[in-house]
Amino acid sequence: MTAASSVAGNSAEGDPAFDPRFMGPVYPDAGHVHSRRDRVFARLVARAPRWSAPAAIAACFASTAAYVWISNPTDAGAASVPTCLVKLTTGLDCPGCGGTRAFYYLLHGNIPQAVRYHAVAVFAAPFLLWLYVGYAVKKIWGKQIPMPRLSSGTVSAFIAVWAVFMVVRNIPIAPFTSLYV
Repeated sequence: MTAASSVAGNSAEGDPAFDPRFMGPVYPDAGHVHSRRDRVFARLVARAPRWSAPAAIAACFASTAAYVWISNPTDAGAASVPTCLVKLTTGLDCPGCGGTRAFYYLLHGNIPQAVRYHAVAVFAAPFLLWLYVGYAVKKIWGKQIPMPRLSSGTVSAFIAVWAVFMVVRNIPIAPFTSLYV
């Protein structure tokens, strides 16, 4: 019996799917709950209705949207509370600078002004909403709706575009200064 098979608890010498070079991560028994707090949490999770997680996410989103709607971040400067520490200390736009103002304008239906503050966030917003709706429908009703397939290459390309956008909006030359917020 090899070391890998003894850890797995079985002799898989003849199993063609068994590869002794990789046995994967070794976790403690997931069915065994160690502390009283873990047992209480496990009972709460087991008894929670299917809709509770999507509802909690929706409640967090709604409270954030209400705060942004009421606080009107378009009147604030870099030194106003809440503040952007990167912009306050360096004077440069960080990757998220303008995102709250873009969200404010999206809530008001002013898409051109939202794009002016953060084009990448406005581009990502419908996809994030689509992913949430797909998650909620599957979690609550058990139905699968068509979902975008986000490969690692797609996510990497999005992050690269976001990084380029961050650099370009900080270039102090005429065509790029319009992106500065």
